[in-house]
Amino acid sequence: MRFFSDNAAPVHPKVMAALMQANTLDTAYDGDARSQALDGRLSDLFGTEVTALWVPTGTAANCLALAALCPPHGAVVCHRDAHIQNDEGGAPEFYTHGAKLYLADGEGAKLTPGTIATVIDAIANDVHRVQPHAISITNATEYGRVYTPDEVAAIGALARTRGLGLHMDGARFANAVATLGCSPAAVTWQAGVDALSFGFVKNGAMSAELLVFFKPALAGATLYRRKRAGLLFSKGRYLAAQVLAMLEDDLWLDNARAANARAAELAAAAGARLVHPVEANEVFLQATPAEAAALRAQGFDFYDWAAGEIRLVTAWDSPADQVARLAAAIGDL
Repeated sequence: MRFFSDNAAPVHPKVMAALMQANTLDTAYDGDARSQALDGRLSDLFGTEVTALWVPTGTAANCLALAALCPPHGAVVCHRDAHIQNDEGGAPEFYTHGAKLYLADGEGAKLTPGTIATVIDAIANDVHRVQPHAISITNATEYGRVYTPDEVAAIGALARTRGLGLHMDGARFANAVATLGCSPAAVTWQAGVDALSFGFVKNGAMSAELLVFFKPALAGATLYRRKRAGLLFSKGRYLAAQVLAMLEDDLWLDNARAANARAAELAAAAGARLVHPVEANEVFLQATPAEAAALRAQGFDFYDWAAGEIRLVTAWDSPADQVARLAAAIGDL
């Protein structure tokens, strides 16, 4: 009974069907009909003109976005627990050709204008110090916390005032939007976001993520960076097909709502063990090594997080009976 990561979840049947439908001769790279349809489809979804590029991984989406927003001699401000800092193997520095990450604090891995300003105000404006050029936030965060449109807008306002770009790591963007119940636009470009890493793999896709530029001019050099990085797939139609299938009839939102609902069931059983409020599909619990072992002995798979903490992640297909059994097991600890 796997609650280790939504990365391990199966591909949604509608996505698999879309891959089969794409299995015909078409133009190579991103010249096919499906890839060419992405800009229009995403522009409709967000209610503004965007450029949308498929990539195979969230790391690629994040780091290509940062390379578009930050020069090699610049810096990106992010939370010290951000994925780009702790889980991408130096890829941000690699893709940007040397940009620095400045680390800020914030409860639940959420930045605020105040915590960002604390970092950048301490940097002297001279040639001897690396100057910030961008901010990166994660929604939902690495601790499953969700930024509201107002919270993003406050950071967006700071970014504009300081002349900084704003990137959103949306590996679980669908889960955040499902929780908020707002339009995708309200928590992105309308709040000042310049580039979004729109995650699909955790939510039912096989191998497709999307980089969405709300300032299409940013995409020009990214086309070359994507190719130079070895990420321009010759059969890109299979990646585009996955994205289009996920967007059809709001499958991306339905899947996220299902995952969020299962996480809420576990949160209700956890009570005072909760380390963070559950706002998406991740549940962090206090558990001793002995308690974690007891859960594993019953067949539950999950991730040991910090000392005395475990992480449980639900997915679009988490079986109701397994979630109920885990909730009961947590209650019995």
